[in-house]
Amino acid sequence: MYAKVIKRAFDIVLSFCALIALSWLYLGLIIAIKIDDPGPALFTQKRVGVHKTFFKLHKFRSMKMSTPHDIPTHQLENPDQYITKVGKFLRKTSLDELPQIWDIFVGKMSIIGPRPALWNQDDLVAERDKYGANDVKPGLTGWAQINGRDELEIPVKAKLDGEYVEKLSFGFDIKCFFGSIVSVFKREGVVEGGTGELKKSENKD
Repeated sequence: MYAKVIKRAFDIVLSFCALIALSWLYLGLIIAIKIDDPGPALFTQKRVGVHKTFFKLHKFRSMKMSTPHDIPTHQLENPDQYITKVGKFLRKTSLDELPQIWDIFVGKMSIIGPRPALWNQDDLVAERDKYGANDVKPGLTGWAQINGRDELEIPVKAKLDGEYVEKLSFGFDIKCFFGSIVSVFKREGVVEGGTGELKKSENKD
């Protein structure tokens, strides 16, 4: 009942309220992005949705117009060269994800769930298949995001997404929601151009 009906009702109400309440912030960020690097303030990426169907995810543009499209940041050579000044701030604060509130409102995403993989991240999709994590709607934030985010290697991230599927409930969503707020304020787990950085750092030690 919760996963099929109540969760979606919460998504609609909360995303609608957020779109209205944050409209001033959207406008300010759009202006800042365009001044920093002329071009569209928003961009879309082909992402993997529920049951491995594809959808267009929206983000505030944090990288230069010359950046190769549909390539994960960690696969770019020297990714810092592509990130704009405003983009660094957006990524550190996760404000670049705000346009996904619209994706939640229209039903492509949920507030809480596994982060949607890029269409060509076959390794992550395959790992999530082991845990049934491709059979729930992707989220703006989730269990993996408050337990390492960019620092996690793909098998670990997929396993945490599987744990979310197993524990999916109102109480667990609340835990993920407030845990995400804490992570954003602490700026935990954000590693530009890296994935699995936690493991790399352990190996160095």
